[in-house]
Amino acid sequence: MYLTSGELAKRFKVSLRTIRYYDQIGLVRPSKVGEGGKRFYSGEDCLMLEKVILLKSLALPLEEIKLVMDKQSIESILLAHKSYLEEQAVNIQSSITHTVSLLNIHKLEGNIHWEDLLALTVKPEKNRSWNAFFTDEEQEVLQGRLPKLEEDTLSTQKWMNLVRRIQLCIQDNISPASEHAKLILEDMDILSEETFLGDQDLMDRFWEVRRSSQLSNELNLYPIKQEIIDFIEQAFAFIQET
Repeated sequence: MYLTSGELAKRFKVSLRTIRYYDQIGLVRPSKVGEGGKRFYSGEDCLMLEKVILLKSLALPLEEIKLVMDKQSIESILLAHKSYLEEQAVNIQSSITHTVSLLNIHKLEGNIHWEDLLALTVKPEKNRSWNAFFTDEEQEVLQGRLPKLEEDTLSTQKWMNLVRRIQLCIQDNISPASEHAKLILEDMDILSEETFLGDQDLMDRFWEVRRSSQLSNELNLYPIKQEIIDFIEQAFAFIQET
């Protein structure tokens, strides 16, 4: 029993154009060609098409499928394809990370600045080592507990909300000496306690790094706007005086 090209396409839910293309590249050819070039596919041809569809579901390119169908080592082809998929998975995860960073930056800034994006996605040729500022133990604490723009963690969201509250104060001309600013600093103290595990010295040294846009860039940290730093320091100075 033979199937025409149209019947074959209908049975396996592929387009007639796909059937014709597989024939053209020698992947799945008809066993018989009738008058006027009409093509007829046997049961064996149908099995061949099923194999191709299965291999395509593994995201194998047609060139590799053809090698498998030509009875070359299927193990070597699949191992090579596994490596390819693993590389793609790494690239996809990297893209997801950058996308989450962009979303969080947009939440903070209301806009995307290309220079900030490049600072996050393209590492500078010469990065200053964290060893210049922190011990190995301190770096372990910071790397594990600092908020990261590329992650949608509760800690990251808390710090982002804090920054947004400061931005709104600046936008609405609310004084750093206001009760609102005082509450913001109290919340900042609570978050800092969670992040730095009560290590005041570590917190002070990390703040010195964050106050400098240059050092922040060298350590591949998203820079804090100067107006936000100024607001925090003015609010802190007012509390110290009262």
